[in-house]
Amino acid sequence: MKQFIVILFLSVIVSISGLQFKDCGSKIGKFTKVVISGCDTTKNDCILKRNTTASISIELTLSEDVQTITTIVHGKIMGVEMPFHLQNPDACVDSGLTCPLTKDTSYSYKATLPVLKAYPKVTVEVKWELRDQNNDDIICVLIPAKIQ
Repeated sequence: MKQFIVILFLSVIVSISGLQFKDCGSKIGKFTKVVISGCDTTKNDCILKRNTTASISIELTLSEDVQTITTIVHGKIMGVEMPFHLQNPDACVDSGLTCPLTKDTSYSYKATLPVLKAYPKVTVEVKWELRDQNNDDIICVLIPAKIQ
């Protein structure tokens, strides 16, 4: 009976852990919510399908005023960071943000990421950064993913 209870308890913990977005060095902001299209949050990885476009939405707040924002995205595969090409790295244009941004205000950032057919089918940790005019991380989010 004790074994059954322990196994049941562990399976509940595993089932509620799911997908976790981690902070990787946010300095002058913090993210409060991350949503990725087609991403099943009950799984441990977000599935990114090749030859599609994934959309991401990040709710964030700032601890300082920001004049400009640049988006930088890397994929970390086997310990090596490789840049993802973004069509629009200027987060002040067509992302739901209008710069300059003021501290202690909530914002919703939106972007798309093409998942190219040429990408290999691998497990990847996506590092999504929004950097300010001084190249400091406003936010940095790690997203566990699989390219399929």
